[in-house]
Formats: sequence, C-alpha cells, structure tokens
Amino acid sequence: LQRRRAAEAPRPEGARLAAVAAVLRAGAPAAPLELLFIKRAEVPHDPWSGHMAFPGGRHEPDDASLEATAVRETREELGLDLTAGTLLGALDDLAPVSAHLPRIVVRPFVVVMPPPPPLVPSHEVAATFWEPVGRLRDPAARAEHVVTAGERSARFPAYRVGPHLVWGMTERILRQLLSLFDDLDAPSQVLP
Repeated sequence: LQRRRAAEAPRPEGARLAAVAAVLRAGAPAAPLELLFIKRAEVPHDPWSGHMAFPGGRHEPDDASLEATAVRETREELGLDLTAGTLLGALDDLAPVSAHLPRIVVRPFVVVMPPPPPLVPSHEVAATFWEPVGRLRDPAARAEHVVTAGERSARFPAYRVGPHLVWGMTERILRQLLSLFDDLDAPSQVLP
C-alpha cells in the first residue's frame, strides 16, 4: 500500500465536502493490524444516526484542506491526534447513492498509527471498535443489510464488525481499502 492520490468525484451543485479517517493501528510484530470503527450516537434527524462509520465529518471554512478536516474531526470525536501517525494517502471520493441523503462528497484518508493512547469518545460517538484487517478480509465477514421502508425492501452489501453491520458509504470505503490488500501476502506489509 503506497501513498496515493484520490480520484476526485464530481461535486454536484450545492454538495458539501467531508472527510473521514480510516485509522489502522500497528501493534507488535506478531499482533494483527487493526482498523478503527465508530458507532455514531443516536441523534434525531441525522440520516446516519447509530450507524457504524469511520471518524470524520464536514469540511469547515477554517480547515486548510480535507486532510485537515479528517484530522480535526478525529481529534474532536475521539481525542485521537492523527498527526502522530503516518498518512498513507487518500482513497477515492464517494457520494451517497440515495437521493434521500444529504448532498455530500466524502474523501477517506488512510492513516497508520502507532499504538494510540486510549480513545476518548465525544457525545457524537456511542462506541468504538478495533477490528483485525485479516478478519475483515475473510469472506465470512461479508454480510447483507436489508432496509425496509413501507412495502419496499432494499439489500446492501455489508461487513460484520462485532455485533454490528458496516454498510452504505462506510462499506464502500472499507471495500476500497481492503482491495488494496489483495496483492499482499500479509496485512503487515502496508506499514511504512
């Protein structure tokens, strides 16, 4: 996995920019490489309320870049300073596929951290999870999430993380990240 430049998605008129951090935790040589997930707090009128996600959020005018957005949001949500890690690069921009979701374009950044201090979740985060990358790459981690609205149902690809499902934009980011491991013999080879 090498530092790379993201493919920028077209930005629809009126769409906001956002950034998230896919944080990898490097442990001891024999320890598995792990990926950080958050479970978002339940908030009325938030379309992603209670979902599994990566830390991050909307770009603010004071942010020098989308990378700075990911760093700021991760610090605010978890007390985790990404500048203590190594930025590997950005994944391709993504936007929601549903017209019912806010118009937003998200850029994921991949950061490898040394063993970080304990996380300090803010009110925006209900829980945190470190999941071994090897487990996520196992076909048994794949699942399906069914969303039912009235008489209609839709099926979405998902990953199991503990008792939760990662689906939607976070699943798309995760799938993109895991595809970068496909040609490697072991996940530990991504470390700088």
